[in-house]
Amino acid sequence: MMFDFEKMSPADCYKLVVSTVVPRPIAWVVTQDEAGVVNAAPYSFFNAFSSNPVVVGIGCGPRPEGSPKDTLANIKATGQFVVCLVPFSHIQHMNITATDFAPGVDELAEAELTQVPSAKVKPPRIGESPVALECETFQLVEAGEHTIVLGKVVGMHVRDDAVMDPARHYIDTPKLDLVGRMHGRGWYARTTDRVEVPRLTMAEWEARKKG
Repeated sequence: MMFDFEKMSPADCYKLVVSTVVPRPIAWVVTQDEAGVVNAAPYSFFNAFSSNPVVVGIGCGPRPEGSPKDTLANIKATGQFVVCLVPFSHIQHMNITATDFAPGVDELAEAELTQVPSAKVKPPRIGESPVALECETFQLVEAGEHTIVLGKVVGMHVRDDAVMDPARHYIDTPKLDLVGRMHGRGWYARTTDRVEVPRLTMAEWEARKKG
């Protein structure tokens, strides 16, 4: 079935996209306002887009009444944020931080999560997260109601027991046990169901065609 997005409402387009572009990694974004008040919120419009420099992107939408969410307001004010990835062990804590708390409420305190000082930016990272990316604003792109925040990663923390070889930068990815966003409200996926498909060389492909 063909869906013509140019003839559909934004709400219906959104429903189709979030139920098909799955799973999506979750950015647990920690920011601070200019007074130092900490905010944390999860975003599933998120991914990595560049390797040199390393740039990650987050799609920040407005509040229902149209005002900017604290995350975007803080990033615009300070130019810094931390992306923490979500382990399955703390999926319920992440869900608490998704609650529409009033501005100024510390979501990390509400969810009983630990603030750990970052190394290169002012916003803290979440101690319970196995991966944290310290970011500085690279570019802000207006996209309709959303603002796409592109952040340059200036530092990364990985939980010690998931680092297999620090010198060679090998990470035990399965040990991170990260979660991703699935369709509809409340649906998530774990990264424990994996299939290895080695990439073919051209020689292997040519041999397969001949066989």
